Amino acid sequence: MKSRHHNNRPVELPNFCHLGVSLRIALTVEVALAVGVIARVADADAFWMAFIGLSALAQPALLLCLLALCAASRRLRSLPYIKGVAATLGIAVGVPLAVAWWLAPLTGESPLYPPVIVGLFALGIGGGLLAYFNLRARALSPAITEARLQALQARIRPHFLFNSLNAVLSLVRSDPRRAEHALENMADLFRALMSQANQLVPLEDEVALTRAYLELEQLRLGDRLQVSWHIQKMPADALIPPLVIQPLVENAVYHGIEPQPGGGEISLNVYRSGDKVHIVVRNPVAEEAGHHKGNRIALANIRERLLLHFDLDAQLKSEPLGAVYQVNIVMPYTRERTQPAPARPDRR
Repeated sequence: MKSRHHNNRPVELPNFCHLGVSLRIALTVEVALAVGVIARVADADAFWMAFIGLSALAQPALLLCLLALCAASRRLRSLPYIKGVAATLGIAVGVPLAVAWWLAPLTGESPLYPPVIVGLFALGIGGGLLAYFNLRARALSPAITEARLQALQARIRPHFLFNSLNAVLSLVRSDPRRAEHALENMADLFRALMSQANQLVPLEDEVALTRAYLELEQLRLGDRLQVSWHIQKMPADALIPPLVIQPLVENAVYHGIEPQPGGGEISLNVYRSGDKVHIVVRNPVAEEAGHHKGNRIALANIRERLLLHFDLDAQLKSEPLGAVYQVNIVMPYTRERTQPAPARPDRR
């Protein structure tokens, strides 16, 4: 159960399995240790010796604490927020105390740091980090996040609109069924453009949308556009940000296929490896790009939306590989919807 604050945003704990969350926790602990050492020693050499020794003692507790929080993350996030905070702080304090007790025989008869000091330090760091994550989540509240996502998504306007309409008009009399199917594909594309950008969508829906787009492009390009699909290992139930694959393929058509008189082949490879989903798009590199030279807006758009949804756990790489240009997206395999929107009544 999630509580809500004034702007109706669900307040929840962070996902402690996310790389960005773990890195922030680890960095905060190290900074706090450094500050504590600075307060006790003034000499630089003494500082490094004391800091390394203290960090060596703290690292086992920190790593075990991160593992425990990740293992319990799903359960903690399902609790009411206050109970989840209490349980999180219990883990944050209990694990270091257990490690301090376990290390006590190795450090002599009296522990280097009394349990009270260890507990208070862990409680202070844990409480401060939870407050930080809560403030950070408020800064990315729907009033802000959705506005940013909608602004980013609004940039995605298929420039092939008029060409596709002309292609459909040419089919109205000669092949009305194909023209009707093309119009349905166009409706699907623009329905996706107008959908809520703060919700993740099933990967299979994004692939179906990309197929609809490519069918429209093949009305114009015909045999010049060849597509090689590698989706046998695709996790259809994975959830990804909307309009991630289609803009990549649109870029591939515009920058790799259209400039070449003979056209070329676009390769789309979607698969799961461990807890990651990989999306790889390849297209031929045009010898003379001319006005088709890319401005990388679409890539920056997708990269920012991945950051908003998955923080540091997702990445996008683009690079030329000889005669082909490759874009590779890696994101967490998740089936948990983020920032669910309230249900709307069916108007039909």
